[in-house]
Amino acid sequence: MKKSLILLAAALSAATLTGCTKEKLQELVAPVVAEVLAQQEEEAAAHNQEEEAADIPIIPEIDTNIRIHPGSRIAVVSKTVKGEFWSLVQKGMKQAIKDINDAYGFSKDEQIRMTFEGADDEQDVNTQINTLDAVIAENPDVLCLSASDMDSCLAQLEAAQENGIPVVAFDSNVSESDMICAFRASDNRRVGAIGAYRLSAAIGKMGKVAIFSAQSKTQSVQDRIQGFMDQIKGYGDIEVVETVFIDEVENMEEAMDQVLADYPTLAGVFCTNADISDMYLAMEKDETRDSVAMVGVDATRKQQEAVRDGTEVGVVSQHPFAIGYHTIWAAAQASGPHRQLKDIPREILIAPVWIDASNIDNEAYQEYLY
Repeated sequence: MKKSLILLAAALSAATLTGCTKEKLQELVAPVVAEVLAQQEEEAAAHNQEEEAADIPIIPEIDTNIRIHPGSRIAVVSKTVKGEFWSLVQKGMKQAIKDINDAYGFSKDEQIRMTFEGADDEQDVNTQINTLDAVIAENPDVLCLSASDMDSCLAQLEAAQENGIPVVAFDSNVSESDMICAFRASDNRRVGAIGAYRLSAAIGKMGKVAIFSAQSKTQSVQDRIQGFMDQIKGYGDIEVVETVFIDEVENMEEAMDQVLADYPTLAGVFCTNADISDMYLAMEKDETRDSVAMVGVDATRKQQEAVRDGTEVGVVSQHPFAIGYHTIWAAAQASGPHRQLKDIPREILIAPVWIDASNIDNEAYQEYLY
C-alpha cells in the first residue's frame, strides 16, 4: 500500500511539473489508482475474513439445560467414509459424542451412541440410498445425512418422517429442506466467492477461466459455483469459458485436459472440492499449462504442497471437525421432546478461510489443514 501511494504521489508531482492536461493526468495516474484500490480491497477482504472467523462458534457450548434423550442412537450416513475431509468430520462427531456424555454425566447404559456409514466413493448415490434404507429400517432416534444427490433421497426422508425420525443434514443439504430439522455446513456460497476473488486477483482481473467441479446435483457444489459466478460478474474482463462436472463426463481427467487444449490462453481454473483439486494437481502439464493459475477447495496434503511450491495460488478451506461437532450436537438436541425441535437453530454455516503461502504456517489456520 505504502509503495503504491508513493508512486501515486510521484506521478501527480511529475504531471504537475510537466504541465499535463487534465485528460493526460487522468491517463497517467489511472493505473496507480487502480493498484491502490486493488490493494485496499485485498486488505479489507483479509480483515473481514479474520473478523468472520473470530465470530464463528467453532465448538458449540454443550448446554445441559437442554433435554436430550439418554441412550439415543444417532445414525450418520455420509457422502463417503473415505478421504481426509470426511475423516475429520467423523473425528469431530466422535468428540461431540464424548463431550455430551461427559457433560450430562450419562452412565454406560444412558450414553448416546453413533454409527457412521457411507459409500467408498461420494459419486456412488445408489450405495448411499441403500444404506439409508437399511439405517431407517433400524429406527434410530436421529438420522444425520450428507446427501450426494440433493434429489435422490426424498423417499427415504419421507420414510424417516413417517417413522418420527428427525433428520439433521450436514455438509450438503437436500432439495426439500422442510424435511430436515437442522442443517450444519460451511458457508459454501462464501467458498465460491472467495475462490473467485482470489483467482481474479491472481490473473490481473482479466482473461478466460474454467471451473472443474464435483457432482452437479450436490447442493454444496451448486452453492459454491453460484458464489463464484456471482462474484466473478464484478470483473467484466473475466470470462468463464467452461464448467465441467465429474458426473457429466466419462473421464474427468480427460475432460479437464481437453479444456486446457481447447483454450491455450486459459488464465485460471477453480476446482470446487478436494478430490477435483487433487486430481487437477496430479495431471501432467507442459510449460504453457503450468502458467494457468489454480485455486482449489479444502487444504489437503497435496494442495498444501502445491501452495508451498507455488503450483497453486491458494485454497479455500473448511473446518470439517467443527461441521461434525455441530451436527452431532444438533442431533442430540433433536433426540429430546419434539416440541424442542423448533428451538434448535435451523441453519449454522461456518465461514471458510483463505490459505496461501503467506499464512499456511500460521498457527491460527492449522485446524483448516487436512
